[in-house]
Amino acid sequence: MTTSRTHDGPEPVRLNKFMGQSGLCSRREADSLIAEGLVSIDGETVTDAGRKIQPGQTLTLADQGAARLAEGITIVMNKPVGYVSGQPEPGKTPAVRLLTGENRIGEGEPPARDASLPPIGRLDEDSRGLLLLSSDGVVAKAVIGPESDLDKEYLVRVTGDVTEKKLATLRHGLMLDGRVLKPARVTRMEPHRLRFVLKEGRNRQIRRMCEMVGLEVVDLIRIRIGPLKLDNLPEGRWRLLTADERAALVAGGTR
Repeated sequence: MTTSRTHDGPEPVRLNKFMGQSGLCSRREADSLIAEGLVSIDGETVTDAGRKIQPGQTLTLADQGAARLAEGITIVMNKPVGYVSGQPEPGKTPAVRLLTGENRIGEGEPPARDASLPPIGRLDEDSRGLLLLSSDGVVAKAVIGPESDLDKEYLVRVTGDVTEKKLATLRHGLMLDGRVLKPARVTRMEPHRLRFVLKEGRNRQIRRMCEMVGLEVVDLIRIRIGPLKLDNLPEGRWRLLTADERAALVAGGTR
């Protein structure tokens, strides 16, 4: 069971940073996996964690590394605005700070403070809603792997003149970073409230899409990842992913 990630950004990125940002594992785990010769770029084994992956190159994690990452847990969180999903920049607050006993819903103990729980699909600091934090490599592959078939659903409030022409352009016909976006399902629920369903998750994709047609996003909430829904999980609270939910995500992501 190999796990792959293709770098679709515009600039080279240090390998351990790329593995962390893509939700594959933490940077510390990346350093260990690379040192053990379990990581390759375009078929070439890499042992230097500081090496940079170039745009368009594909990183592959060997079976042994993928199996190790599969032995983990997955957190389901309703992330508020003001928290970053992954490794924070100075002055930023990571979402893992919310993983306290007081914020827990249901059974299970809070993870250890030093537990490695990278985000499985980023959610911007100024966005809110469903966020997965996980050390389970199988879940990561199912949700954001190159062969994943899981879609993500967002409710978006915008300012500007929402026209049928703009909606049609949002659905099909935009490019980001020199690449054509996959078709999106975009519907208008209210005059300035839209529903987006995407099959990909490029950096700040919905905000950038809206800017390209003259709309500004003022609120964005992710409410679903494949079969997993945010439902009534209160903002700022978290719970453990159930075994049935994990099975549904894995099944849905490997069709």
